[in-house]
Amino acid sequence: MHYRISSSNPSSRIIEVEFFLTDLSSPTVELQLPAWRPGRYELQNFAKNIQRFEIFDPTGKPLPFQKITKDRWRVQTEGVSALVARYTYYSNVINAGTSYADDRLLYLNPINLCLYADDRLRENCTLELVIPDNWQIACGLSKTGSQTLTAADFYELVDCPLIASPDLQRADYEVGETVFHVWMQGAIKPDWERITHDFRRFSEAQIRLFGSFPEKEYHFLTLILPTAFYHGVEHRNSTMLVLGPNDEGEGLYTDLLGVSSHELFHAWNVIRIRPAELLPYDFTKENYFTTCFVAEGVTTYYGDLMLRRAGVFDDAAYFKEFQVLLKRHFEPSGRAFQSLVESSWDLWLDGYDKGVPNRKVSVYYKGATVALILDLHIRRKWNHERSLDDVMRLMWERFGKPFVGYTLGEYRAVTEEVAGEPLDWYYDHCIFGNEPLENRLNDYLAFIGLRLESDTTDLVSAPSVLLTLVDDAAGQQNRLRWLGEQSRLA
Repeated sequence: MHYRISSSNPSSRIIEVEFFLTDLSSPTVELQLPAWRPGRYELQNFAKNIQRFEIFDPTGKPLPFQKITKDRWRVQTEGVSALVARYTYYSNVINAGTSYADDRLLYLNPINLCLYADDRLRENCTLELVIPDNWQIACGLSKTGSQTLTAADFYELVDCPLIASPDLQRADYEVGETVFHVWMQGAIKPDWERITHDFRRFSEAQIRLFGSFPEKEYHFLTLILPTAFYHGVEHRNSTMLVLGPNDEGEGLYTDLLGVSSHELFHAWNVIRIRPAELLPYDFTKENYFTTCFVAEGVTTYYGDLMLRRAGVFDDAAYFKEFQVLLKRHFEPSGRAFQSLVESSWDLWLDGYDKGVPNRKVSVYYKGATVALILDLHIRRKWNHERSLDDVMRLMWERFGKPFVGYTLGEYRAVTEEVAGEPLDWYYDHCIFGNEPLENRLNDYLAFIGLRLESDTTDLVSAPSVLLTLVDDAAGQQNRLRWLGEQSRLA
């Protein structure tokens, strides 16, 4: 499968796509456009952005075709050995999961606009960009020329976003055998010395936790906007980040650190340590799964914690972000009806919308809160000799490295193995249940000299919460070990 992508009139926000499919032998072929993208578990129906759609044989003769679903076309190919589909894609939105074109930028998430044939998903793909010679390309795919990228298969192709522009800035650093590239596009003058220093530190901390890194190269692809924005999406050997405003203040830099650490943790957790229901991805429909509290909640918990362990954040900076995390769970959804597994499942329904009050919880924020509870439970029982770090290492060794996918039952078994006991209370109340977490959380926060305070005892309205330090020598010592030490399970 080969793709040629251009934008002859970028002010129109139209991207032109040519899709070449060869070695045809059947009388018909069905072409599919993805309906959703990994990292965002909701149908996005990218076909709604297609403006014109035509299909031809190699001589330029139109081929008859019929649209058979909202994003699938059946083409009559009897007697034809190849075809080319030519279509235009409207690209007027910028976030970390879209595509966009203007006179100095071609930004692509191939999942948005690349067709495929079901029986060709494992074939090599090439992506040719029609761009000026002086433009750079930032992408995790291999290059076979100045404007052509290659992927081992369709799954790799659509898991590698790209930025092409004459204005790209880049700095590199190495950790072990992995080269990390930090790309910036936007009206900003990066402090590269500071960025590479801090990025190297949190990258080292995460690699120490897992013991190895999945890739030889990794790319932080960053678009900086003039307006306020915060969005990141994980990918196979890269992450796509969209941030703003471009005022170069500390707020922007803190956001850059936070989202970059979160997305790098995904290089293990969900890119490789992946729920079994998502192996392989089915891009045509919902891929329901119940463990997004692991994929996103555990990652959210570790994102800022890794910055503190690496010394990028001091205690004050970390607890500021930690307070925000807890407020985002307890204040809007601390009394919500759904459990984490129910809200994981319902991501495909309305998981990214505000929705009905007190119905669902955030797999990110409640997921992170219960990850903290589990981590502190294991640490308290084993005096920090074991922790959630050991859970994630075992998940990496058993499911991530062999890339076999895990079930909720298998995750539970690993957590109980590390804890050295059944965890019925944890799964019944924190994962499958919907009880308020304040009392249980405070029991564990006391272990590390912290307390969650609420300004109301009203069980109907959501409390406003405040995280405070407790003057307790034992708690302070445990807090230091929690923030700095990564246990090693014997």
